[in-house]
Amino acid sequence: MKNPVPQAASLLLEKLMLLVHIRPLPAGSGGETPPPAPGYYDTSCFKRGDLLEVPRTLFIHFGIYLGENRVAHMMPDILPSITGDRRLIQQVVTNKRLILGVIARTASVRVDTVEDFAYGGNILVNHMDRLFENQVLSSEEAARRAEKLVGATAYSLLWNNCEHFVTYCRYGAPVSFQTDKFCETVKMIIRDQRSVLASVLVGLASIVCLGHILLGQRCTEEGSISQASSVEMSVEKSQIDHYQLNTV
Repeated sequence: MKNPVPQAASLLLEKLMLLVHIRPLPAGSGGETPPPAPGYYDTSCFKRGDLLEVPRTLFIHFGIYLGENRVAHMMPDILPSITGDRRLIQQVVTNKRLILGVIARTASVRVDTVEDFAYGGNILVNHMDRLFENQVLSSEEAARRAEKLVGATAYSLLWNNCEHFVTYCRYGAPVSFQTDKFCETVKMIIRDQRSVLASVLVGLASIVCLGHILLGQRCTEEGSISQASSVEMSVEKSQIDHYQLNTV
């Protein structure tokens, strides 16, 4: 029988990660905010196979540039699991579709324009190459890998997300540094809580032990006083008996 604790911990971490992957809507908007108009980004500096990063407030979204203003990227999406209508699936993923996709653990590797991919955010190019020295695949190989994976796929915020997708395509190994960092942060919080709990328990144990020590000392003192009183009473009785004998 499998241990349910790691599964429960994994599920909890995924739910927490979900909270930071939701794209916030501006106040007062009645629906999803539209992406920037075509031409918003200068794509002349992008090359086929480049790894693109879009930093958000609490996470980073990743994609592989395919050329001609097209980016392959993984998005959690419920639609591929319930319909084969490519026209519907290709529409911009809304927050509802994203959330349901995370819950159902389904996604799609989709090809969008740079504007739809970045959604107004700043774009970093090949920023992760410094972390994978001598592991960077050729640009064409990275692009071919991304194109080969286009379509519906399984999804996990912890084990198979957009960062796993791009690192596999460009470096040959699926890795997610932001997931690792998130997990380490959670572990640190748990360790801190355990430290606090341990400190509280040690404090309580110290109070209990101190109470037992003080109680033992008090009992010893009371026993000593009682014994001294008994001795004094015995002496006084002996003196009285001696006096009575002398009087007779």
